[in-house]
Parts: sequence; C-alpha cells; structure tokens
Amino acid sequence: MSTWLNNLLQEPMSPTMEQMLKFHDHTMMILSMITIIVLYMMMSMLMNKTTNRFMLEEQTIELIWTLIPAFTLIFIAMPSIQLLYLMEEMKNPALTIKSIGHQWYWSYEYSDFKNIEFDSYMKPSLDLMDNEFRLLDVDNRIILPKNNQIRMLITAADVLHSWAMPSLSIKIDATPGRINQGGFNILRSGLMYGQCSEICGANHSFMPIVIESIPTEDFINWIKNQ
Repeated sequence: MSTWLNNLLQEPMSPTMEQMLKFHDHTMMILSMITIIVLYMMMSMLMNKTTNRFMLEEQTIELIWTLIPAFTLIFIAMPSIQLLYLMEEMKNPALTIKSIGHQWYWSYEYSDFKNIEFDSYMKPSLDLMDNEFRLLDVDNRIILPKNNQIRMLITAADVLHSWAMPSLSIKIDATPGRINQGGFNILRSGLMYGQCSEICGANHSFMPIVIESIPTEDFINWIKNQ
C-alpha cells in the first residue's frame, strides 16, 4: 500500500513521518477488512429470504458485535496515541531555528551559533533553473544538518501563517505575539518542499518553504562561511 501512497505524499524524511505512513497503512487495512465484511453481510441479507419470527433475543451475537468494534478501536487507538506522543517529543535539540512569517515571505534566524538572519522569498518563474520547481523554490533555502534533533520556533509578524513541511510531518501555526515550537530529525540529505498552510491573504499560496539537508561537516563549514 505504501507504493501507491508515495505517489500522493512526499517521501518521508523523518522517523515520525515514516511512522505516520505505517499507521496509515495499519488503519487502512483495518478499514478495508471492515468494509469487506459489512458488504458481504449486506449482500448475504439481500440474497437470503429466510426469517425467524420467533427469535426475540440472542445474547451471544450481541456480545460479539459489541466486543469486536471495541477491540478494533483499541487496535487503532494504541499506535495513534504512541505516534501522538512521538510527534510532541522535544528533548535536547542540537539546533534551534526561528522562523517568522510575513506577508508574504519567511524570515529565518540561526541564533545558536552567531547572528545569521535572512529572508526567504519565492523565486520568480523567469529566474528558475532547469532543476527547480515553479512556485516552490526560494532564493534562500534553510540549510540544516541531517541526523540531528532540530527545534523550530515559529511566530508571525503580521497575520496568521502556518509553517508546514509534509515530508517531515510537521505543521506549526505562526501566530503574532506567540511562539510555537516543533521538532524533527532529518534522516537523509536532500531537498524538502513545503508551503504556508494558512489562508493569510492574497498571496497565501506564494510562501514556499525549502529545506536543504546536508551532512553535519558541510553544515559547520556553511556556518563558518556566513
């Protein structure tokens, strides 16, 4: 099921997103089994003309159709609760990045090392290279090291925004006067694309987010050259 699912969703780049895809497959398998059983019972009832006018109660069948849905919900809820706690876990981040939403671009601050700040605007279509995506690439990408716990601090300077990166399973609201946080760990080197997921104005859909994940040694050299 994950094979065709990857055609709809971005490739997972964090352990949390991988677990979310597994949970999706787990839940879809249970729902598929329920759907097949219900359809079979409906067809069986439509095709079967026998009736029993003298059956007033049947405690055994009532017990069965009460316990089976209860156990089904447990099988769905247990991994869901575990995944929810995993998404909210924030412990000993190696790097903290602050993102500020504006109308209509993002600003980033690397305050752990030295005062590195830059704005990230969407690239105009005429400036795109052959290997870049229209409406998704930016002039300044977020450079982050892989295999490190990273904390994002998200806020806004004017109106509501939402910092969303589907391949990292992270979506944080950017609220003026409030700082929200979220964490992730990037598994591999590569590029990740996201967008603002809040209707923040006329150019809401033109606030892309691009993360470039690189090895830790290259990230240290990048910091030194800033």
